[in-house]
Amino acid sequence: MSRESRGPNEKLGTVLALAGISNAGLARRVNDLGAQRGLTLRYDKTSVARWVSKGMVPQGAAPHLIAAAIGSKLGRPVPLHEIGLADADPTPEVGLAFPRDVGAAVKSATDLYRLDLAGRRGGGSIWQSLAGSFAVSAYATPASRWLITPADSSVARHVELLEGVAPSAADGARTEAPRTGAADGALVAVDAGSGNGHGPGAEQEGTTAPLRVGHTDVSKLREAADEARRWDSKYGGGDWRSSMVPECLRVDAAPLLLGAYTDEVGRSLFGATAELTRLAGWMAFDTGQQEAAQRYYIQALRLARAAADVPLGGYVLASMSLQATYRGFADEGVDLAQAALERNRGLATARTMSFFQLVEARAHAKANDAQACAAALAAAESWLERSREGDPDPSWLDFYSYDRLAADAAECYRDLKAPRQVRRFTEKALSQPKEEFVRSHGLRLVVSAVAELESGNLDAACAAGTRAVEVAGRISSARTTEYVRDLLHRLEPYGDEPRVAELRERARPLLMAPA
Repeated sequence: MSRESRGPNEKLGTVLALAGISNAGLARRVNDLGAQRGLTLRYDKTSVARWVSKGMVPQGAAPHLIAAAIGSKLGRPVPLHEIGLADADPTPEVGLAFPRDVGAAVKSATDLYRLDLAGRRGGGSIWQSLAGSFAVSAYATPASRWLITPADSSVARHVELLEGVAPSAADGARTEAPRTGAADGALVAVDAGSGNGHGPGAEQEGTTAPLRVGHTDVSKLREAADEARRWDSKYGGGDWRSSMVPECLRVDAAPLLLGAYTDEVGRSLFGATAELTRLAGWMAFDTGQQEAAQRYYIQALRLARAAADVPLGGYVLASMSLQATYRGFADEGVDLAQAALERNRGLATARTMSFFQLVEARAHAKANDAQACAAALAAAESWLERSREGDPDPSWLDFYSYDRLAADAAECYRDLKAPRQVRRFTEKALSQPKEEFVRSHGLRLVVSAVAELESGNLDAACAAGTRAVEVAGRISSARTTEYVRDLLHRLEPYGDEPRVAELRERARPLLMAPA
């Protein structure tokens, strides 16, 4: 259904002509993008003609799907205003900005936290409306700005300039009496960003004094991040426990960001919030919400810059790289991983550098560059061999070990179609399964099954696949389900085999479960 006409949409007609897309072609592309998101759309060339000649505005996700369809043909993001549909939804750009100013960065992040709340209350309608709007090119500006300036000069916020303003309770802010926080080091300091205390990080007008933030507040956020990482690894990004991370950002982190703090406390606060924001992005990625993941990653990178935490910024870039590679943009995945590596030389620990090299290897493998992949894997192993017990490794890297390196190496060789190497590395990766990394174990089993299949061992492939389905059924992870779906697709030529039919039947409840 479309809204009432407003006169011809000349902008849409012009961009369609520029992209060389016919009315029927656009309708088909929009319907296909909708189907990928579980939407049943039946637009045709007449629908598109109405959008162009009468200015009718399609409702729901359609405007964003139109922009995505045209953008994929042009090879660049297409904002709604460029196609005359800017009034379709006021939220499409939220979370995509990487502001230079610290105050504006706070506003950009907290706006995203509130947007996610609206999506959850509306049954996911916000993210559904943004379906198909992921664009790897949206990472270009954040990555380049971070590379040029990976740390802000100051992030302190002066309490005197914040008097009389406080976060609105409607936005999830706390309303209890402010604490002095003196014992925690929350002293009066100078506001960052615009320098006047009332920059784009706009607090809502109110009557309560601003929160004075101390180290104790930050410690609670770090504890929440540690706990959330364990939930995610064990239960998947779609589990109800993982869904508490966006709530924590909105209710706990946002009021602190809008409070008053010294530069020292502020750096720590931005770092803890960046960790949680990256986690929210990773969980969205794991559940197939690529548009949400991209926005969280961009904000996490900006917060890491405010924290002056270059290794953490590199970790966010590595997460962006994995998403780009997973989405089929291997060249961009290489660029993002290499950006993380180059900026962290001489700064990050050996274990951290090893992980960044491993992420680069994943992208090279997806690009079918076996030589570059082998070099990156060798570098990753070399860095890991240099790591020592007692190195100041960040807590967010506690998952990374030789097991993880072997597991990702196996995926690299799967992409390079080298089943013998896959089998060698999966044996290492599966040798000591850990209960806290359930999802990783499930993914490794699928990779093992694919390697066995490509080696001509159908029985072994079905056995590993059966174990993978059992593990996948215990967690909530769209990514793991997609791996299982890919395995079943590879098994289609053997569909008449009883073992394959049994595996398909076992996987049916998993594949039919809502994402």
